[in-house]
Amino acid sequence: MPIDDSGYDREAVRRVLDQAGAEGRSSLTAPEGRLVVEAYGIATPGEGLAGSADQAVALAEEMGLPVVLKIVSPDILHKTEAGGVLVGLGTAAEVAAGYDTIIANAKAYRADAKIVGVQVQQQLSSGHEVIVGTVTDQTFGKVIAFGLGGVLVEVLKDVTFRLAPTDTATALSMIDGIASAEILRGVRGAEPANREVLSDLIVRLSDLVTDFPELAEVDLNPVLATSTGATAVDVRILVDPKAAERPEQFTDEEILASMNRIMRPASVAVIGASAEAGKIGNSVMKNLVNGGYRGEIYPINPKATEILDRKAYKSITDVPGPVDVAVFAIPAKFVPQALAEVGAKGVAGAILIPSGFGETGNHELQAEVLAVARQYGVRILGPNIYGYYYTPESLSATFCTPYDVKGGVALSSQSGGIGMAILGFSRSARMGVSAIVGVGNKADIDEDDLLTFFESDPNTQLIAMHLEDLKDGRSFARTAKRVSATKPVLVLKAGRTDQGAKAASSHTGALAGNDKVYDDILRQSGVIRAPGLNDLLEYARGIPLLPTPQGENVVIITGAGGSGVLLSDACVDNKLTLMEIPPDLDEAFRRFIPPFGAAGNPIDITGGEPPSTYRNTIALGLSDPRIHALILGYWHTIVTPPMVFAELVVDVVEEFRAKGIHKPVVASLAGDVEVEEASEHLYRHGIVAYPYTTEKPVAVLGAKYRWARSAGLLGGQPDGR
Repeated sequence: MPIDDSGYDREAVRRVLDQAGAEGRSSLTAPEGRLVVEAYGIATPGEGLAGSADQAVALAEEMGLPVVLKIVSPDILHKTEAGGVLVGLGTAAEVAAGYDTIIANAKAYRADAKIVGVQVQQQLSSGHEVIVGTVTDQTFGKVIAFGLGGVLVEVLKDVTFRLAPTDTATALSMIDGIASAEILRGVRGAEPANREVLSDLIVRLSDLVTDFPELAEVDLNPVLATSTGATAVDVRILVDPKAAERPEQFTDEEILASMNRIMRPASVAVIGASAEAGKIGNSVMKNLVNGGYRGEIYPINPKATEILDRKAYKSITDVPGPVDVAVFAIPAKFVPQALAEVGAKGVAGAILIPSGFGETGNHELQAEVLAVARQYGVRILGPNIYGYYYTPESLSATFCTPYDVKGGVALSSQSGGIGMAILGFSRSARMGVSAIVGVGNKADIDEDDLLTFFESDPNTQLIAMHLEDLKDGRSFARTAKRVSATKPVLVLKAGRTDQGAKAASSHTGALAGNDKVYDDILRQSGVIRAPGLNDLLEYARGIPLLPTPQGENVVIITGAGGSGVLLSDACVDNKLTLMEIPPDLDEAFRRFIPPFGAAGNPIDITGGEPPSTYRNTIALGLSDPRIHALILGYWHTIVTPPMVFAELVVDVVEEFRAKGIHKPVVASLAGDVEVEEASEHLYRHGIVAYPYTTEKPVAVLGAKYRWARSAGLLGGQPDGR
């Protein structure tokens, strides 16, 4: 057998696939599937193919009873549904009768099915049933799945996903990452599964589909896992040459060459500029001018000589100097011709505001526009967008109003409506942003391009993205993993509902149809996923204000027992660790709180305490190096009014900052309307604070912790949580 240095027999796999391709088949038979996985060192039960009842009996007696019989037909994928599986056949008579039954069931299920024979398989009686499979995901390409298997796999859906190829460490994280991991470790005296053997099987299957990307789906279900081995009892493989196709990709250098000109243009042309108020071309011109953009602005309009005191040109080709960016404000049908002129001019980026492309079903026009852009090397943002902002350049290339609060947060949205919400929130919260970008239909430029630019952008410290889909999830995951090591990447993924009900030809295919694929792969890439739009925006606003924690110990200091309970619940929900207070620290806190208060964690100072109690306990929390983050729960009282509380918190936190002690501090304020002003005062001074909620400040702190863990900044290894 021609086995290479990896221990894999690739020639054996190629022979099977070539045979299936020559016959025009999109699936392999069970015996063929067995040959393929065995070529990669994956164990299968003893089995053989019978063409008659007598052959079935002979095979069964040779391998040892009991056995399992399975129909072998390229036209019957779901054998159980067809009555094509019989188990526990313990005598020769049962095997002979079973053969006839399976053949009859198959013909009744599908009269025109090509029947190769009946597979006789050794029946294994022990081990945990798990599923190991791969699917070619539309977004992420080759994805590998692991979870509890057997007939209930699609009901339990206890499965986790990773990108293929994978390594041993990632495979082990899959085994430990399902909800039922404890079962595989052996409970109540049950035999445990061998994690090392299982992880090796996962890696081998991952290598198989990486070497042969035309393997569209591979389903090993069940795999019987014991303390000594793992055997793939049932193998189902689908083949599709299209599964090997990969999306078009640009190098990072190519992306940056274009994006730097687009985000920092020396000149901007407005195709369809107008002097008439209410026109998009007029709004774009006004925003460029009134927003303070200092580069050259060229209005393009064949019927005008001057717009907003600037000379107008009939065509961009008439502009005397170079142009970096062209903003399109013309009807969709005129875009291809105008884009060709833009390309001939050597423009780097075309900002396509118009609608009427793929979002309305006009995919042909969108494809034509992209083809023109590729011909001339122009990158397209859009179409169907509100434009974009880049505040370091005072650039408002949009029909929305200008935005001038500069800061380190870059935001993007696939939806124009969500983009307006982002703009409104940022303005209301006075959130400093570096960029706000609409990507719309993503005919070309997408989130991967934006991440690559923002990674290198010194003006951006955090990236927050709303997306409905990813064009190339594999590329995005790779880029996000690299970027998130230094800058938090937040994502709001729309469409979290289960799409798994779609027709699928394998268990893995059905399982991969739901949002769990996005969730697992984004987490492994270090991305912080926000559950909703307001969460995304609050995370974006709050995370940059919080110092990176130096450890996991979180302490709650509260003036109300009820708030302390809710804050504790929120900590559990956000995977924060409430510190176990050691005796000496417990004694230190008790010096500042009344006898009827409670030390421990939460530390309940009670509601009637003066400002000094808050000050002293917070100062103790900041000074003790064993405490890594503080959550404050304030209760509105006459003794310590809201603004008094806010000002003393700011004072004590800034006192410790001056000493070089920086710990994340968040606050929840309960009380009458004065707590709103107090919360705003805290936020303005770098303390994430909210009135009327115990959940939100803890959620922001939890998001900061998730990023710090995935980036490996807490002293341990990144765990992707």
